[in-house]
Amino acid sequence: MKPSTESRKLPPLPPGDIRIITLGGVEEIGKNMTAIEINNDILVIDMGLAFPTEETPGVDYIIPDVSYLEQNRSRIRGVIITHGHLDHTGGVPYIMSRIGNPPLYTRNLTALFIKKRLDEFPHLPPVDIRIVEKTDRIKIGNVPVRFFGVTHTIPDSMGVIIETAYGLIVTPGDFKLDLDKVDGVPTPEEETTYSIFDREKVLLLMSDSTNIENPGFSPPEREVHKNLEAIIKNVKGRLFIGTFASQLERMIKIIGFAEKYDRKIVIEGRSMKTNVEVAELAGLLQVKKGTIIPVTEIGNYPEDKLLILATGAQGEEFAALMRIANKTHKQLRFKKGDTVLLSSSIIPGNEITVQKLKDNIARQEAKIIHYRTSEVYIHASGHGNRGEIEWLHKKIKPKFFIPIHGWHHKLRVHAEMAMELGLPEKNIVVPDNGMVIEITDKGRKIGARKETVSSRLVLVDGLGTNDVKEVVIRDRVMLAQDGMFVIIGIVNVKTGRVVKSPDIISRGFVYLKESQDLLHQVRVLAKRKIEEATNRMHPINFDYVKNLLREEVGRYLFQKTHQRPIVLPVLIEV
Repeated sequence: MKPSTESRKLPPLPPGDIRIITLGGVEEIGKNMTAIEINNDILVIDMGLAFPTEETPGVDYIIPDVSYLEQNRSRIRGVIITHGHLDHTGGVPYIMSRIGNPPLYTRNLTALFIKKRLDEFPHLPPVDIRIVEKTDRIKIGNVPVRFFGVTHTIPDSMGVIIETAYGLIVTPGDFKLDLDKVDGVPTPEEETTYSIFDREKVLLLMSDSTNIENPGFSPPEREVHKNLEAIIKNVKGRLFIGTFASQLERMIKIIGFAEKYDRKIVIEGRSMKTNVEVAELAGLLQVKKGTIIPVTEIGNYPEDKLLILATGAQGEEFAALMRIANKTHKQLRFKKGDTVLLSSSIIPGNEITVQKLKDNIARQEAKIIHYRTSEVYIHASGHGNRGEIEWLHKKIKPKFFIPIHGWHHKLRVHAEMAMELGLPEKNIVVPDNGMVIEITDKGRKIGARKETVSSRLVLVDGLGTNDVKEVVIRDRVMLAQDGMFVIIGIVNVKTGRVVKSPDIISRGFVYLKESQDLLHQVRVLAKRKIEEATNRMHPINFDYVKNLLREEVGRYLFQKTHQRPIVLPVLIEV
């Protein structure tokens, strides 16, 4: 876990210089957020969240540290959101009011997702959302900004072009290329979209690094759609399809194919239901009445006419697929004759949970189809592979480059690829969260300042905007690793004597019935230390005694067990 750091006060930006601050998304996958300063104007691109890891137990979300933006809220002219996924929008409810609620610019579908999310936060002031189109050119503060459409797994995704005196700052957000085949040839529509850079001078490119280590080109989503249609048409019995709720375009196609082949659809999973509702509101999905049915009516239709669209292809404990597999779902069970299609790749770190999901499905004799066993494409990433990233660099031909969106190793690989394509190393900056990068000398130089801004982990529980402090997380990790050890002593306030042998409660540390000798020694030690500390102490300083007891007992337990449980002394005065 990265230690908390305080923002150093940055000097004023000299006229003509440009400052880029990577606030999130460059040491991880998720919580994407970048601030760009031009003269006295600050523009923010994306405002995402990340999901917790083993290092952050009990946390709902992780969001960027915006301390620097809070300090400079009067200069923030606007927020641009590139598309509707949570790693780019999820921080909006927690951050916008803290930075002064500047106008938020995005496309229609993304705006609907944000509004739907904000409905869960009625106590917050309204957000000024302004809809833009992919070919718009607007001014945010004094900065001209343009947009262009990009291919991703969710409609209305867009790239951002910021105009400066020295050339364009370009970021495509999350992107892949729409290919005619799996051969690296973009469609004519894609060629037209990116042709704007044939005649433009690009100062800086900031580009997605998620799939930089995947060689070649990613399979076109249309290939996935074609194969899913064939499966929906030909599979006998009930068909369960598990995919990411964020794969909105794929979900829309699946629903359309189900209608085409007269299958009734059950949608299981809160996020998936929400995304379908938003797609209908945006006019991207028109479902015939009676196509989507509640799960309670599933017994009213032939099994060959049923398709269950569910969340949980990553084996999440409380998602729909895992609850069905674990037999904890109220209405659904897998059985022989069912087919379960997992239309997603395995996110690194989820291998064990996905394997448990597949094992539990297989125990119920349902057939499983997933991307590693299927002879055809049933999943495609929304992020371009190395071939597409190289194509983008050759098309845009930037003077400077900052890799974003990925773990540090991915950013390094992306930087190495840019150098292989001819970009000098001095024109590339590989960032960390909180890094301050400046383009100086009338657009001739780029470099990172020694000063950084605060980039601590901001951890959110529930709907609260107050972040969980790192000391709380440390305690949670310690509890999970070594448990808790409570000593309860009754002390005579007049004499300082312990009235009876201290009581002990242990949780997650040692099994009390099998550790009687250790517990006896701890009781003796605790009684002696309390009475030594309180001897001739009038009045008794109980805080001092508890701290002493915590240190002495903790040291003794580590000597005997090589474990460090959280020691909690409780002293009762009589």
